[in-house]
Amino acid sequence: MPALTRPPCCYLNKKLHLLAPTIFSGCPPCLECSSSSFLPPGFPGFQVPGVCCCCAALRPRYKRLVDNIFPEDPKDGLVKADMEKLTFYAVSAPEKLDRIGSYLADRLSRDVVRHRSGYVLIAMEALDQLLMACHSQSIKPFVESFLHMVAKLLESGEPKLQVLGTNSFVKFANIEEDTPSYHRRYDFFVSRFSAMCHSCHSDPEIWKEIRIAGIRGIQGVVRKTVNDELRATIWEPQHMDKIVPSLLFNMQKTEDIDRHLDNHNLWDPNEFAVHCFKIIMYSIQAQYSHHVIQETLGHLDARKKDSPRVRAGIIQVLLEAVAIAAKGSIGPTVLEVFNTLLKHLRLSVEFEAGERRGSMGSVTVSTSTKDNDEKIVQNAIIQTIGFFGSNLPDYQRSEIMMFIMGKVPVFGTTTHTLDTSQLGELGTRRIQIMLLRSLLMVTSGYKAKTIVTALPAPFLDPLLSPSLMEDYELRQLVLEILHNLLDRHDNRAKLRGIRIIPDVGDLKIKREKISRQDASFMKKNGQLLYRHIYLGCKEEDNVQKNFELLYTSLALITIELANEEVVIDLIRVAIALQDNAILNEDNLPMFHRCAVMALVGAYLNFLSQMIAVPAFYQHVSKVIETRTMEAPYFLPEHIFRDKCMLPKSLEKHEKNLYFLTNKIAESLGGSGYSVERLTVPYVPQVTDEDRLSRRKSIVDTVSIQVDILPGSNPVEDVVTATEEITFEALKKAIDTNGMEEQEKEKRRLVIEKFQKAPFEEIAAQCESKANFLHDRLAQILELTIRPPPSPSGTLTITSGHAQYQSVPVYEMKFPDLCVY
Repeated sequence: MPALTRPPCCYLNKKLHLLAPTIFSGCPPCLECSSSSFLPPGFPGFQVPGVCCCCAALRPRYKRLVDNIFPEDPKDGLVKADMEKLTFYAVSAPEKLDRIGSYLADRLSRDVVRHRSGYVLIAMEALDQLLMACHSQSIKPFVESFLHMVAKLLESGEPKLQVLGTNSFVKFANIEEDTPSYHRRYDFFVSRFSAMCHSCHSDPEIWKEIRIAGIRGIQGVVRKTVNDELRATIWEPQHMDKIVPSLLFNMQKTEDIDRHLDNHNLWDPNEFAVHCFKIIMYSIQAQYSHHVIQETLGHLDARKKDSPRVRAGIIQVLLEAVAIAAKGSIGPTVLEVFNTLLKHLRLSVEFEAGERRGSMGSVTVSTSTKDNDEKIVQNAIIQTIGFFGSNLPDYQRSEIMMFIMGKVPVFGTTTHTLDTSQLGELGTRRIQIMLLRSLLMVTSGYKAKTIVTALPAPFLDPLLSPSLMEDYELRQLVLEILHNLLDRHDNRAKLRGIRIIPDVGDLKIKREKISRQDASFMKKNGQLLYRHIYLGCKEEDNVQKNFELLYTSLALITIELANEEVVIDLIRVAIALQDNAILNEDNLPMFHRCAVMALVGAYLNFLSQMIAVPAFYQHVSKVIETRTMEAPYFLPEHIFRDKCMLPKSLEKHEKNLYFLTNKIAESLGGSGYSVERLTVPYVPQVTDEDRLSRRKSIVDTVSIQVDILPGSNPVEDVVTATEEITFEALKKAIDTNGMEEQEKEKRRLVIEKFQKAPFEEIAAQCESKANFLHDRLAQILELTIRPPPSPSGTLTITSGHAQYQSVPVYEMKFPDLCVY
């Protein structure tokens, strides 16, 4: 029998046409053999829609399984039982996946062209299930058929089919493939999804749905390509130039569409830019946050000559990005970030100073507006630095503190790299304030186990430099920075405001026993802290806040760092401040003198309760009680009120209004304190900067206080009106204008004294001063270079006389390591 050249159905169709021609009229061609007639649905022997009876019996199994999942009526949906058979067949024979995909793609293409949306939905549902169920090497060809079908749906003009294709692509994007595909490209999908993001359909609901689908599609493309290390083309400009504008177009409000078309200009105002960066920061993983920050800093460098508001908008966006990054990964270039911010801070101050110099003599509204805009830039930089630094770990924060402090222009240091040569005096002062404000925010919340870690010498020395005392605002910032670093137990809020505290126990102060490291720190750096507080109280431009911060500084040192030796030093400083207010060698106004007296009273009241020495507390309480009755202007509750009556002078006040050294020494000596140093007046250290600075020197203060003999009380000397310091002399000193005239008057009095006073009196006074200095020097040498005890004897100096003392062997104290 000869082989059949045509399928059997073709021969059968001729006989069927002869038997029942009316039945087959108008039937579509067979899908297998293109025969013009086949058994229609409902005819006996019908098996598959669109396939003639003979071809259906001879077709491959995978085609029969695919055909069986389609119902007669597309409204019935996917035939689940047959879909399970198809899935099992695909999993069992993965080599058939590419043929199954091709066949489904052909059916779907015809259904799309014929607008059979029901069958299209069934086909895509079947593809999705097969894609999710099959994970093997053979899935690669199937994916190509799948992407081809998705592209067909996206190219169709029907919104429902576009959304359907997008949903299928997103499901595919979530599948992780074992091996990358080198030949697969997503250029078409990037272009198509980007176009969908700009849909302008007449129906708002439809274009909104299409735009959302486009955004989800872009998200799927990015997810699919980013996870594939061998496919980095998504970051190429031709793709990013489509993706980024599409996202920005949909992120902006439609009411602002006209401004979007005007070259954007979205840094000022920057609400939209902030919104964009928030979305970016929340979308990426924490370890990649520093990339966004670095890119933003690079853009800030590129726009450094733009208007202040544009730069401020970029910096505020950077602040929002840093706030979201918080304690996540900042990246390895922390110092580079701070260096860039500080550089722009200096540039902003330079621009402000340049505008001010350019408008010298002609103040205009535009210049004032530019200055205010530059202040917005500066404040944004400070907030960014502070927030950035406060979220760093402690070891990095300490480095940033040193880094910023090294940038502060301070006399005598060459470590700072900020060029202030073009800023002038006002510009330098402005940059000092800005940097200290940044440092204040960085130190906020910083807790160090030891004070040496928080205040190392390279940081403390420039911080307490006289260069940062020339302005009351600078002094306030320095003290607030000190408070952040000293207050390790969160007691500062309890000490806020300067006042007489009736019972310190009610404050529930938290404190610990001072450690060896902290005690060593005070031995090395205590005098530097005392000096800063002492000189800070003598500044003429002090306001109430300055006195409050100085009081808090003394209280925090007492809580965190005070042992018996430090307590004595703090009392000496307080008494020296009281004496300075009485003698008024600095010609301070009466308000400042009374404010210093109030500060001393408030602090000694606090200290006497903290160390719990009853006799000391009784003396302080008695003085405060007397002041309440006779001199309320010596109390903080009165002097800092708006309308406080001030005295005309302080010379006629009785001794019971002052804290007396002999009373304090007697009370503390009875409790075991070493009070010998209380009789030595406190004198601040003199530094090279003091001698070379433009500010008034403290050398005059030192020379005056050295003349005070040990054991004498300046308060008592003033009250009893001694021959050396009279009321007339003080009055003349107050009325004298200028330091030069004061020096001339001092020299005249000294010459007159040496001309008229008896020789014996002058010699006795000089001898007492010399003996005092020699004794102090001998004590210092004995403490510092004391030789070890020897049975043969030790040479000691007492009151200027040498004495040879022998020490028995059994009384000698040897180190533990030397004793057997």
